[in-house]
Amino acid sequence: MIKKKTKRVKKEFRPILKVRKKVKKKKPDFKRQEGYRLKKLKKAWRRPRGRHSKLRKQEKARGRLPRVGYGSPKSVRGLTRYGYKEIRVSNPNDLEKLNPEKEIALISSSVGKKKRTEIMKKAEEKKIKIVNQGI
Repeated sequence: MIKKKTKRVKKEFRPILKVRKKVKKKKPDFKRQEGYRLKKLKKAWRRPRGRHSKLRKQEKARGRLPRVGYGSPKSVRGLTRYGYKEIRVSNPNDLEKLNPEKEIALISSSVGKKKRTEIMKKAEEKKIKIVNQGI
């Protein structure tokens, strides 16, 4: 039986990451106004600029506009759910710049099999965690 490595949440970030999780649960999906009407319009958020736009005027039941209050706490912004900062790595030399206590490696998608195995070996030597090692 293969033992699966588990990632643990860093202790100092646990309470703040819980707060971020709560905030994200309450945050609505900000959808483009009338994005459902036309197929060519994507669902991604675009600010309503129309003169008579009900969403811009923030009338009831028209959806919400993104605001500062929906943001996550500043100390955990940009961190993974385990409390690490993701750093993109494209060759083994990039691992030397990483701090294993604060940062976690993310291997670029353009890296081939040969270089990927080199990066994995070097990361194992330096005890650096990798996010997408199985891909």
